[in-house]
Formats: sequence, structure tokens, C-alpha cells
Amino acid sequence: MYSHASESLIKQAREIQESELLKFYSRLAKLFQVKELSHETLDSLQRLHLILSANKFTRKLPSDLQQRLLLLLSSPAEQLQVLSSAVLRETLPSSGEELNSIQENISQLNTHTASLLISQAGSKAELSSLCARLVHGLEGRPSEGTARSLMFTLPALKSIVTLSPECLTEEHVTILSQRIIDWLRYASIVQGGGASSGGFFTGPRSRQPLPTAELDGSVSGDFFTVLCVGQGFTEDQWMNVYSFSMLRRWLLTYHSGSSSTVDAANRLQLSLSHSYDDRSEVDGSVVSMVSATSSSSRLLPPKERLREKAFQYCQRLIEQCDRKAQKKADTELQKACMAEAVCILDCVCIEEPSLVFRAFPSIKALFGRLSSDLSFARVLLPVAQFYLNHGELAAVDCESVWKLVFGRFPAELFSDPFLSHELLRFLRLNLENLQLRVPEFIRFFPNLLKFLAWDSTAAVEDFVDLLPSLVTEGTAVEMLHTLLDLPCLSATLVLQLRSMSLPISEPSSRGLMSLDAFRNPAFRGLFLFLLRVESGSGHTIDRLSTLHDLLAEAANWPRVVRCAQAVPLLLHIYFNTVVTVADEKLLAHLVLVMLERSSLLINIPSFHKDVHRVFSSHLLKLCKLRPSLVVDQSHELLEFAGTTANVYSKEEVYTHVVWVLGEYLSASSDSRCSVTLITSCFETLEAVLFEITSSAPPPGTLCPAPKVITTLMSALAKLASRSHDLIPRVSLFFSKLRTVARSGLVPWCTDEDDLIAIVTRGEELWSLLKAPGVAQSVLTPPPHIITPRWHRDTNLALPLQLRVLTRLTHSQ
Repeated sequence: MYSHASESLIKQAREIQESELLKFYSRLAKLFQVKELSHETLDSLQRLHLILSANKFTRKLPSDLQQRLLLLLSSPAEQLQVLSSAVLRETLPSSGEELNSIQENISQLNTHTASLLISQAGSKAELSSLCARLVHGLEGRPSEGTARSLMFTLPALKSIVTLSPECLTEEHVTILSQRIIDWLRYASIVQGGGASSGGFFTGPRSRQPLPTAELDGSVSGDFFTVLCVGQGFTEDQWMNVYSFSMLRRWLLTYHSGSSSTVDAANRLQLSLSHSYDDRSEVDGSVVSMVSATSSSSRLLPPKERLREKAFQYCQRLIEQCDRKAQKKADTELQKACMAEAVCILDCVCIEEPSLVFRAFPSIKALFGRLSSDLSFARVLLPVAQFYLNHGELAAVDCESVWKLVFGRFPAELFSDPFLSHELLRFLRLNLENLQLRVPEFIRFFPNLLKFLAWDSTAAVEDFVDLLPSLVTEGTAVEMLHTLLDLPCLSATLVLQLRSMSLPISEPSSRGLMSLDAFRNPAFRGLFLFLLRVESGSGHTIDRLSTLHDLLAEAANWPRVVRCAQAVPLLLHIYFNTVVTVADEKLLAHLVLVMLERSSLLINIPSFHKDVHRVFSSHLLKLCKLRPSLVVDQSHELLEFAGTTANVYSKEEVYTHVVWVLGEYLSASSDSRCSVTLITSCFETLEAVLFEITSSAPPPGTLCPAPKVITTLMSALAKLASRSHDLIPRVSLFFSKLRTVARSGLVPWCTDEDDLIAIVTRGEELWSLLKAPGVAQSVLTPPPHIITPRWHRDTNLALPLQLRVLTRLTHSQ
């Protein structure tokens, strides 16, 4: 948090007395009376800001001091602008007259004044009034005094549009749209800032302004854009840049869908054309093929005209990006402008589908030029968005786009955090559209999961939303294996990057054994499977133990541990989804996978426990949903339950498997359940229970948990209640258990309280089995007892009593 000195200052600011504060106000007001403000004034302003911001109650400054601070907003020193604006934002809103004076004097507007006006607008009405004044300042042709303020007016309007779009009326939207058109299309093409061609005879009279240049150094031959460069820029060129920066939001906010006031907008557009269009045609730049429709576009309504000019501007930007920039920074600027231009074209084409056919040639050429260079990956994502939205209308083949986006990008750029975020965001925003138009994207799920394996902390939230759409009947089994192998994939991605950056170690040198294994051709197939791009390319279930041995040293790598921590959450989402898409055959297969993979996990102890806990929870849910699974997979379940080692290594899963066998292996759950099957299950569980209660646990293992023993005892009692011939056998075991416990020699249970609980449970079950009819009703209750519907049964006593009481109260 804060240092001791900082906390002391904050405490002093909070505890300042009102009398001291008034003296401080008066001293500060005197400092403002001096023509040249000193460092003492700056320090006092900083202290005032600390006092106001540290207090939870908003204060009101004296009127003379507040007036002085308002005047400082137009100070030539930016430090004073920042401090005065920060202080005023911490006070109660200024009076209406003071704010109106600032709003009326638009020539004084700067970034800090604009932010203050927006922050102190107390209602939407005040914000609308501010919008009206700002837009009114844009209506006339700017003079030299107000030209600079326009550079701050547009960002202020953009902030208002972001916060409260409804503050602008249709008239304001039309006016500002017309201004954006002029700034975009008709900005000056000569350099600002007094740039000249130079020369020995150059003087004030002979100095001629230079034209703007392209990024490759050639003279700009068309209208000005954000990619034109020069030694200086004019005000309208800066407005061109600002207009382009807010164009996409403007189109999405005010130019999407039909307008109810088109006629009024058309009349206003005609009136504006007299003041702007004539000047635009005279002062415009050299006409190119992109802008050949300039004259005819003037006859369009404002919204259509802005779309047309935005379309021309973006086409020109894409054309400029073909040029080779002379500076590296300009290359990055080209990438950003390409991405924004394609996004704007996408917005325009969504509103005006007829433009799709004009836009696609340039988009297709752009994709063909950039697709081989992965440094343009973030530019190609907007291109993919354009193909997704308009590829069907234009009847173009998009397969190469999806192979690049879902194939090469995750496979080669999984470590790029920006691409990871943008690609996963692309998937989330377009999930329904992708499922409808590009259903084959699901087969790339092993590739997409590389983002999660590399940076699980950043990507897990995205996959919480994406995972349900990736689970289908065809991908369910492979998806489960892939999620369980996610920590292995994380380690493999680390090894892949290290193998490219580290030299091959000599046999005598110390290096990573896992890295040597990654480079070893004998194990190459294992790692290539983990790094596969598409699903359905085989599995390595037979060699998973080998893979886990090779990656043993990776179990402690932070990236792998974080990835393992994200898997249980995704497994819960997976199982909750798979029950909605899988049939009984697939669910039976998944039960087998859970039993098999419970021992085939990377050696991270906490990971084993978490996965076993998830398996146990969802095994119960699956069997409760489909009780017939227990009979269908009885052989595999009995084989798992009959392995004594599972009691010690997979306690959680083993306990729930035993409970499932005892609960659902009955004729009431499945008519196929025979006495032979019940007896076989009984004998298997009896053998395990006898083994673990007659000897000490194996060396290196703990005693079996009491929960495992009591679950085995309950399962045996349930099975015996369904086949009465088994009751003497289980009763004999319970009696022996009580005898052994009383003798005090119990190597399989070291805790006395646990032993008492186990013996008590045995005596309870033994007592129940003495009355077989009662035991069966208690241990295997009929369905109408398990799922009561008392609230619907009109013959029960409680509803009858409630009705009687209701009648008695109503009669009174």
C-alpha cells in the first residue's frame, strides 16, 4: 500500500480543521494575484488536491478561489491546467453561470477543460446541453482562434458518445456526420508548420508549402489520410486523424439501422451542403479512382454519404498499406490502420450489403498478401471477421482463412498474449455465427487449447464460455482425454520453445531430461500427438505412463502447475455439458475412461486429488441419471472395485464406485440385474473388505480411510438385503469385526474414534439385517419413497390440516 510518509500526509489531509483550511484558501488566493506563478503556488495546488481527494465529503471552494482556478484552465502552462482541472473535479460542481461561460468560450477549450465539463455535468440534461454547445461550435467554418479548440472538441464528444449516446439529437448527429465527412475526405494535402521546399533564394515571399508524403517517401497523390506524413500538420489534418479514430464507434452508435427522421436529416444535409460541399470540391485533393464517386455521393442522405466516404477512406488506407514504410514505427502504424480499416469496412458493409462486392476484391488481395507472414496475424483477425460476416453473400471460399486462423495461429503463436486474447475474443463474440457457418472449427479444439495450456490464468475465463460449444458427441471422448492431458501439453509447449532457443546439450553436460526426450525421435510421436492441430488423429492411451515419466521434472514448473489448477473447473463444465449431448453408449464409454484415467495422470499430487474429486462427483450424477450404466459396465466396475491397491491410491474414486455398485445394482434400478450378478459383486467387495481389515496396509501407505470401510460395509448390507442367502455371510463378518475391535489388535485403523465409528456402523447394519424385510425397505427403498411428491398428494394429513385451518380463518 502506501509508505509511512504517504500515510502520514493523507492522515494530515483528512484531519485538517476548518479554520486551518480557510486560512489555506486565503493564502492560496493571494498567491494567484501574482502575475507569475511560483513553485510555491504549484506546491499549494498539489496540497489542495490532496486535501480534497483524501476526504470522503465533497467540499465547495470559496467563489473567488474557484474563479481563479477556472481561469487557470486556459493557462499556457499545461501543469497548471492539469492541477486546476484535478482540483475542480474534487469539488462540488461549479455554478451554472461559470460553466456556461466556459462552454460559450469554445476557443478556450482544451483536454482538461473538456474533461472537467463532462465530469461536472450532473444530469443527462446538462450533458445534452454541453453536447449542443460543442456541436454548435463545429457548425460554422472555423476561424484561426477556434481552430485549435476543435482538436479537443471531437475527443470530448467521443467521450460523451461512449458514456451516453442518447445525449445527441438527430440534428446533432447529422451535423457532426457532415463535419466528419469533410475532415475525412477534404483535409488539406499540404504540410503544416511552415514547411517549405528550401533553397538558397527561398524567402518569405517565395516560400511554398510542401505536399504531404506517403510512408515510402513519395508525394501523396490523393486525399489526406492518417498514413500521410509531413514535417507538420494543419488543423484539419489533425481533425482527419481524430475523425478516423472515432469513426467505427460513430458508425456503430448512430449509423446502424434505419432512422425515423430521414427526411429532416436530408433537409439539414442540403442546407449544410451550401457551406461545405462547394468549398470541398475546390479545396479537395487530386481525384483518384477510389474517390471518383465524390460528386454523386453529395446527393446521398447523410448516413449513406458518411458510409460512402468511410468506405473510400478505408479503401485508400488499404492501398497505402501496400507501400513499404521507411521506419519501423510506421510499419506498426500500417498494421494498426489496416486492422481498423477492415473493421470499419465490415461495419459499413453490414449496414449496406451492396458495398460487399466492392470491398471484397481489396480484402481478398489483402489476405493473399498477408497470410504468409504471421507478423500480421492481428491484422488478419479483422479480415477473418469480414469473411465470416460477408463470405456467404459474396460466395467466396473461406476454407483457407479458417485453416490459417484456427490452424497456424494457435500452433505457432500460442505464446503471443495479444493474439491469444483477440482470437479467443473473436471466438466468444462470434460463437453462434461460427457454429452456423463454420461448424468445422470444432475439430481444431486441440489447437485452441494451446492458449489455455500456455497461459491458463488469462485464458480460463474464455474457455469457461467456449468449452460447451466444443463438446459434441463426436469430440466428447477425445476432449476428456485432452483436458486431462492439458498439463502435459503445457510442459510440451515449454519444451518446444526451449528446443528452438537452446542448443543441443552434449551427453556429458547437465540439461533437461525432458528436453532431450523431446528431441529424441523415439518419443517424437508422443509429443507430436499432444501438439496436434486437429482432432481425430489417434490417441496415446497405451503410452501415457511413458509420457508422464518423461515429463516428471516438469511437474513443478509454475506454468504447468497453474495449468493443472484450471483443469478441475473445465472438467466440471465438460461433464455438465456432455450429459446433454451424449447417448447411453457414449456415457458408458466415458465411465470407462474415468476409471482408466484415474491412474494415468501427470505426477502432481494436488492434481490427482482434484481430478479424482471431480470424477467421483460426476460418476454419481451419471449413474443417477442412467442407473442402467451400472449393469452395462458391471464387469469394469467390479474389476476396479476388486483391486485392493485402489483403496490406497484412489480413495475418493474407489469409495464412490463401491457406493454406486451398492446403490444401483438391483432389480428396481435395472430389470437385467440378476441374483448371480449381485452375488458376484458381493463376493468381490467381501474379499477386498476382508483383506484390508485383516492385515496392516502396504509399506509406504496410510491406513484405509474409515469412509472407505463403512462404504464397503453398507454396500455389502445392501446387496445382502436383495439376496437373502448372503445375509449370514455379512452378519458373520460384522460379528468378527466387533470381536477383533474389542481385542485391541487392529493394525488397519490407528485412530480409536474411527474404529468406534466403524464398529457402530457394523452393529447398526447387523441389526437391520436381522429383519430382512425391514432391511430391504431401509437399504433399498422403493422409488416413491426416494422421490416423494407430498406437496401433490391430497390424501396426506398435512395438506388436509392446512385446508381445515384455511377454511376456519376465512369463515371468521
